[in-house]
Amino acid sequence: MSSHQVPAGLAIEARSFEIIDAEAGAHGFDPAAWRVVRRMVHATADLDFARSAVLHPDAVASGVAALRRGAPLVCDAGMALAGLSTARLARFGIAARCFVSDPDVAEAARARGATRSAEAMRKAHALGLLEGAVVAVGNAPTALFEVIRLAREEGVRPALVVGVPVGLVGAAEAKEAALALPVPHVIVRGRKGGTPAAVAAVHALLDLAAEGGA
Repeated sequence: MSSHQVPAGLAIEARSFEIIDAEAGAHGFDPAAWRVVRRMVHATADLDFARSAVLHPDAVASGVAALRRGAPLVCDAGMALAGLSTARLARFGIAARCFVSDPDVAEAARARGATRSAEAMRKAHALGLLEGAVVAVGNAPTALFEVIRLAREEGVRPALVVGVPVGLVGAAEAKEAALALPVPHVIVRGRKGGTPAAVAAVHALLDLAAEGGA
């Protein structure tokens, strides 16, 4: 138990997981993958995630290995940085980065007629942060589309892409396209998703990394 955890909170979390396990029923995920999916269900109180989540066969192992070696964690929204556990990241010396609010990103987006989220991923690539990284996209479909483009056209190879953007415009399409990514990925099909789900998936992977399991 970390210094930030208390028995009452842990008991509620454990009971929540028991309820999820019972209500989800048979799901077909291996134990490590289920840890990731169950965390997303827990963060959203939405069992649809257990039915719409798709994990590449190497997603958990690749993500855990990247986190253990302190690979960069690139996020599409500042909200993700706020939600991530600094203690869990510090254990592996991981720097979580998000460039969406940078002035040069906004300027480039205006000049290119693109979104700041897409340009933020372009900046991360320009800085050499995407190669071997864990990329977490929970908010912006355009960020996921840009990661897909960078992988296909420029040969960028993150260790893992957590692609769970939420939205009515482009989210489902971006995630369907991401299913063909040539890198390990965690995808939630359809319109549902969100930064809490992306953060939850990363936290599950960090827990697995800390435990030595994958």
